[in-house]
Amino acid sequence: MLNLIITQISREGLPFIVFFAVATIILSIINNWLVLPGLVMTIGCTYFFRDPNRITPVRHGLIISPADGVVVSISQVSWPEELGINPGTVQRICIFMNVFDVHVNRIPIDCQIVKLTYLPGTFINASFDKASKQNERQLITMETQDGQLIVLVQIAGLVARRIVCKISEGQVMLAGERIGMICFGSRVDIYLPPKVAPLVALGQRCIAGETVIADLNSTEALREGVMR
Repeated sequence: MLNLIITQISREGLPFIVFFAVATIILSIINNWLVLPGLVMTIGCTYFFRDPNRITPVRHGLIISPADGVVVSISQVSWPEELGINPGTVQRICIFMNVFDVHVNRIPIDCQIVKLTYLPGTFINASFDKASKQNERQLITMETQDGQLIVLVQIAGLVARRIVCKISEGQVMLAGERIGMICFGSRVDIYLPPKVAPLVALGQRCIAGETVIADLNSTEALREGVMR
């Protein structure tokens, strides 16, 4: 049972969980009444760093959500200028993760990692559109088997102060594989290849490694969402 619990927690969270657990023990020695807030913080930290397994749809061309969270923006933009990719406009999907979401990020499609670009920056609210250019971020450029480029951006937020990216350039990856996380909330942007339309709607909730957000083989137009 203990083994099962440990496998469902991200390794990045273990130091934080141990810290809160030790602090709880110390607080209990000082005053029995302090055990409760210590336990709440320890359980909350453990919950935040959970890392559940996911069932990833498998078919050539599917692009899977890289993050849990809500689609806060779908817009036509240029490629990130720091990458030096040929000019042109593409669709960008922005997924915002609140503190209650799973924060482990996953690769969206079978690909090879061709470039990793880290950019320091500020820590404004990640739900703001300007966070895509001003906040600390990690850019991941991927190339599919048929040569199409997809760019994933991990963006730090108001509370987030640590971006974890555990992959390397040249690495070949499969859709749904873990790539790292952003500690304590933030946002992930994904830039689709030219002429590929998102299959999610603004305000829709996505599940990393499971929700299909686009299809390279689809000619479907942009979708609209209606709250019921």
